[in-house]
Amino acid sequence: MPNAEPREFRVHALHVDHHHAHLVRETSFEAAALAYLDDLAPAPDEGPEVSVVVREVETGHEHCFRVDLDSGQTEPCQ
Repeated sequence: MPNAEPREFRVHALHVDHHHAHLVRETSFEAAALAYLDDLAPAPDEGPEVSVVVREVETGHEHCFRVDLDSGQTEPCQ
């Protein structure tokens, strides 16, 4: 599979006001969620999981992921 070009995403944790979103350049929605959590996200008040909303700036497409902070595993929000 060819390397994907990085795209710009606006990312924020659900437990944080969306006005505190950050721009992240990554190759996928999942990679943007993990990059945000690695570098920028405040820890949630309870538990090892956090839900993150990732919106592609160019298209407006949006995905929500629940990420386990201990393992890095991601799954869609329910």
